[in-house]
Amino acid sequence: MNISISTDNDQLDIGMIHTYLSENSYWASSRSRTEVELSIKYSICFGMYLGDKHQIGFARVVTDRIIFAYLMDIFVLDAYQNRGFGKKLIEFILHHEIIDKLKTVALKTKDAHGFYEKYGFEKIGNSPLWMAKDNQDIG
Repeated sequence: MNISISTDNDQLDIGMIHTYLSENSYWASSRSRTEVELSIKYSICFGMYLGDKHQIGFARVVTDRIIFAYLMDIFVLDAYQNRGFGKKLIEFILHHEIIDKLKTVALKTKDAHGFYEKYGFEKIGNSPLWMAKDNQDIG
């Protein structure tokens, strides 16, 4: 399958993203379309597309672009899960020119700790949700 990933917000299917987040996610079920639109406007977004620009996945990153980033709203549509697309999306994000240079990348998950551990994320303290990938050498 021909997969592409883009950071061009103009290509994003905002309706699909809002529908997935508000109807299928446990973390954003109360998010309004306006909130989704604004969160996209102020984030680095990653759209994953199949073939002729049919969007099948999404993620966004909130970052200061120097030290820290927070990965959010990561998903692949249900019909495309368990095919390695999530792995491709995370690998693309972590190797993005801005994200790759950061000292710390964090995220929250309720049920995908094992998936993110494969990419160097570790649980933070006693939190059942927070994970981080530290790239900072503190000696």
